Amino acid sequence: MKSVLILGGTGFVGSVLCERLVQHFGGAGVRIAVPSRRPQRARHLLTLPTVELIEADIHDDAQLDRLLAKRDAVVNLVAILHGSAADFERVHVALPRRLASACAGTGVQRVVHVSALGASANAPSHYLRSKARGEAVLKASPLALSVLRPSVMFGAGDRFLNLFARLQRVLPVLPLAGAHARMQPVWVDDVAEAIVRCLLDDRTIGKTFECAGPSIYTLADLARLAGRWSGHERPIVPLSPALARAQAALMRLAPGEPLLSADNLDSLRVANVASGALPGLDALGIVPTALEAIGPSYLSAGQGPARLNGWRARAGRG
Repeated sequence: MKSVLILGGTGFVGSVLCERLVQHFGGAGVRIAVPSRRPQRARHLLTLPTVELIEADIHDDAQLDRLLAKRDAVVNLVAILHGSAADFERVHVALPRRLASACAGTGVQRVVHVSALGASANAPSHYLRSKARGEAVLKASPLALSVLRPSVMFGAGDRFLNLFARLQRVLPVLPLAGAHARMQPVWVDDVAEAIVRCLLDDRTIGKTFECAGPSIYTLADLARLAGRWSGHERPIVPLSPALARAQAALMRLAPGEPLLSADNLDSLRVANVASGALPGLDALGIVPTALEAIGPSYLSAGQGPARLNGWRARAGRG
């Protein structure tokens, strides 16, 4: 029986990956361990056979060693989009360094690491530079490593198209920073399938794959589609660089995680599209799924959480 540790397994990609692993290996074919500091927030994973939620802090060396003991492989999905330079360093660089050390100590060789399209030591944002350094740390180790670089991911429950849909439900117009930024969004299920195929195929060891969808859009295109499919399309007002910086500064003052940061704006300066210099999903036997085939299914009125809108209105809740 295979035993796979998934770091970041309670998140957007991780939840889909757990389902895919169970489907591929069968209920008794794989043991999946998913550590979390708040496992109660991921109880939905317990409906999947052979998935074990473990309360643990993966940034603690001793706990990471225990988690890795007797595993056949580990998948690292841990990432943040917002934070200080120190936050990015801790999550995207220090954790891969800890992982490489822990794998050496426990004898685990097989690692699949999810990075980001556009990761580069010379990138303009802390996010992309730290992603590149994390890759470099793992590639410098003797691990049997496969790296995936996905573009922005979409799918039911995403924080991307759903965000644009929600904003257009409440705003008369949508002021948009980085409106002309180019992206090649990829379906989260295709990324999860790519991870599974890397785990199953040792020929992917030592390779880096770019995971991108079949079409390129501007950020304004994507926001417009999200509004249209959700039934609340609003006029989009592209913001100048100066206004975009002002908007990010204001959002930083709001409580909770910001919708936009200055570092996000720096990331948008890099086209989030496949370079063509590295193998893509097709090299893994995956035909990328079109955004238009999936987006309407979870953004359209009556789909997903939106199916409750009528009841909320009748109850005076919206």
